[in-house]
Formats: sequence, C-alpha cells, structure tokens
Amino acid sequence: MAGQNYYIGSNIRVTVTVFILPAGEVSKIKIFAYAKINLTLSVLGKRTDGYHDVEMVMQSIELHDIIQIRSLVEGVSLTVAGADLPAGEENLVMRAVKLLGRELGVKRGVHIHLAKRIPVAAGLGGGSADAAATLVALNMIWRLGLTLPEMMELGVALGSDVPFCLLGGTAIARGRGESLTPVQSGPQMGLVLVKPPFSVSTAQTYNSFTGRQNNRSPDCNAMVVALSQNNLAAVAFNLVNDLEEVTAARHPEISQIKNRLLAAGASGVLMTGSGPTVFGLAPDLASARLVAARYRRVRGEQLLVTQTISPGLQPSGLRSEAKKG
Repeated sequence: MAGQNYYIGSNIRVTVTVFILPAGEVSKIKIFAYAKINLTLSVLGKRTDGYHDVEMVMQSIELHDIIQIRSLVEGVSLTVAGADLPAGEENLVMRAVKLLGRELGVKRGVHIHLAKRIPVAAGLGGGSADAAATLVALNMIWRLGLTLPEMMELGVALGSDVPFCLLGGTAIARGRGESLTPVQSGPQMGLVLVKPPFSVSTAQTYNSFTGRQNNRSPDCNAMVVALSQNNLAAVAFNLVNDLEEVTAARHPEISQIKNRLLAAGASGVLMTGSGPTVFGLAPDLASARLVAARYRRVRGEQLLVTQTISPGLQPSGLRSEAKKG
C-alpha cells in the first residue's frame, strides 16, 4: 500500500484512491473535482457562433465535489447526493462518459457516484469540474492513454470551463474560455463564498451585457502582475467582473453581499462568473474563517470558507492511496 497523487497539468487537480485488480486493471477510482473563481472577467464581444469572446484570470480553489467510479462489464449509471440534480444524460458527468464512448469507441460500463459540495448554478464551475474529473478518471480506468491537451480538446464540447478545470492552477482564459495561458499563482488566499438563494442563467447574463456602465475595465495584465508579486492588496484592487453589473441590476442582493463581506473584514470582493456567488478575499484560511464569523448572514444564503490552490500545492486534508488486489 502506498500513497499516490496524480498530476494533471500544472496543478494537483485530482487526488485519487485506486483499486487495482491482479491483472493490473483499475477497478475503482475516487477523484476530487475542484471549483474555480474568476479574479477578472472581461467581455470583449459576441462571436458568430453565439458565444462571447472573453479575457479572464481564472483560479482553482479547494472547494470540491467527490466522484467515485466503479468499472462494470456493461451499462452506465449515475447516482447523485448532496444536490437535486438529474442523473440522466443532461448531467455533465454522463455527457462526459458518452463523449468518450462516442469519440473513442469505448463500450465498457461504469457506475458513477457524485457527491456534490460545490453549490449548483453558482458561477463556481461545479458542473465543468465534475466533467473534467470524469474525463480524467475514465482515461485511467479505461486505459485510454489520452494526453492533457487531448482531454482539453475533447472537454470543450462539454463546456467552456472544462479545459481550465483540467489544467488547474491560475491561468488567463481567452476565446470563449478554452484558450488558456498558465500564469504564476499568487499567494494562497483565504476565501469566503456567499451563494444567495437564487440562480442566474449564464447565457441570459452574457446576452444582456451591452457594455460597461459604471464599472472600470478589468485589467488582466495588472492582475497577473499582482499575483506574481504576491501582492494581496493589488489583487483585491484589480477584482473586476464585467458581468457583475448585469446580475446586480436584476438582483440587488449581490451589492448587499459585497458590502457585508467588506464590513466583515474581507480584503476585496467580487462576483464570480455570471454569478450569483460572491467571494471575499482574506490573507489566509484562518483570516477567512474570522471574516465568515463576522459576516451578517441573510436567511437562505450558503456560506462557505475555502482557499485558493496553486501548482504543486496539496489541498489540505486530502490523501490518496493505491491498493492492489
């Protein structure tokens, strides 16, 4: 029995428990799917394919879902715990299974159990993270031999955030989000996440963006410099999201959450993605817990404390081991 980590891209994106049959085949995998936040998000314009060109700085965080996959001779099934999500083909996990089967001609079976910890429809990339982790796990359990670039290319068909969830760490995302440039991660920052008791439509939010009204322009390069200098104050200053005004115009709760996080001691605040989750930055995990304790929580809100994760950094409390039968 020995500890074992699997590195995907520049970051420890997956930590797995592997059970190997005597013949050498993997029979079970337990894998962690990590959420993301957007430190900047700039909408550059609408594309001919209906998506929008963006430029954003994306960051992996320790908050994660847990996926367990068991190899079967035939048949594909999914169970979900922790959230009211469909377990059919509309689920991104099932779509990832079907994609590999269709593109690579795999006809073997699996049973997948998804334990949700990342809030659903929250701007945290939970579904994309689950799809990415499923691709990684099936690549191992089915011994497909796919490289990271090959998985990222396949992942685009599942969602614009899937390639980043495969890469992990900190990266500039361009195009519709699939064109990635890894950058130096900044200091490990504590985070307080507040998810209000409603969800928003990503497509509707993007389509409602008609230009910046009051927000200053996101500065991707300034954020990258701030991260490279480990300058938390500069990171906090450069937190800008073009979509925040759109969502906040419909839901004034976004601005109220930001104000309450700042009053509780957060160094900087921003809505992530198309929302509605707002995060507050803190110098470290202990400081984030203090911010959370002081935060004036409103009924129905989800409040989560986590931290950023960087290349080569093992998320706390996660271990893996390999066993041979």
